[in-house]
Amino acid sequence: MKVLGIETSCDETAAAVVEDGTRILSNRIASQVEIHARYGGIVPEVASRQHILSIVPIIRQAMAEAEVTWDDIDGIAVTIGPGLAGSLLTGVNAAKAISLARGLPLTGVNHLEGHIYANWLVEGSLDFPLVCLIVSGGHTDLVLVRGHRDYTLLGQTRDDAAGESFDKASRLLGLGYPGGPAIERAAKSGTASIPLPRAWLKGTNDFSFSGVKTALLRLVENGSISSPANATALAAAAASFQEAVVDVLVTKTVAAAREHRVRQVLLAGGVAANKHLRQALIAASPLPVIVPEPILCTDNAAMIAACGYFQLRAGRTDGLDLDIVPNLRLS
Repeated sequence: MKVLGIETSCDETAAAVVEDGTRILSNRIASQVEIHARYGGIVPEVASRQHILSIVPIIRQAMAEAEVTWDDIDGIAVTIGPGLAGSLLTGVNAAKAISLARGLPLTGVNHLEGHIYANWLVEGSLDFPLVCLIVSGGHTDLVLVRGHRDYTLLGQTRDDAAGESFDKASRLLGLGYPGGPAIERAAKSGTASIPLPRAWLKGTNDFSFSGVKTALLRLVENGSISSPANATALAAAAASFQEAVVDVLVTKTVAAAREHRVRQVLLAGGVAANKHLRQALIAASPLPVIVPEPILCTDNAAMIAACGYFQLRAGRTDGLDLDIVPNLRLS
């Protein structure tokens, strides 16, 4: 079964064709990073307008790269939330139009669920039950996955998501946007020599990154870090902040995996592209860790198509009344 996936939840216009939920035939992404970088963050109205301009060309590119026609496509999967309302509407309306015109089954996909299914695009087999750490700009969730569409939310952030904390830290240090890659680049030439706090929230699987962000702010305000004049201090600050965030993410994920006696650990979401996080989790986990390649960690349509395949295979389809849910939760 070949599924066309469409993803427009935030600032990436993406389309992909995936076969049987595991084989990528194409995966095209039109990024808006350079456009939003001038504002220091995503501007929803700008993102929506760019999606409108890019959606048809990117779908055509995905079809051409996969070397398929509409007669080869068996179904359509599209992100319905969570995300920016205007952005989501562009993708959902395009998917519904194609479904109506071509008579193809349609299924709406939870963006967070899509991130989990990026791991099905990695070579090798997955063995339930699993624990998945979803880390992105808007979400930091620990999820127990007992089977397809059988999830239990074990923990989540109580304030800033991991990706959001990287963005804010990068802004404090004058490193630019997007913050995750900027912090990672700066950290490569530094050592984690600055003691920064960790919020362990003992007795829970929840996360909190507001404290470490505030601690970094205080260091900048009192002149301990002169960015960007003092390159050594700047690199040390970036490395220390990255280490503090990664330490908590890894420790809590490994503890949850042990507690629930799972067979594998999955990593997903945009922050999962961070090399230090990937290496630290693999080193700390006593269980096999599955990590998608970086392009499958950031927002993409291949993961939506993969998730959509398993939904369509189970007979879960949606009608043309399918609507967006900007605050959709994983449940």
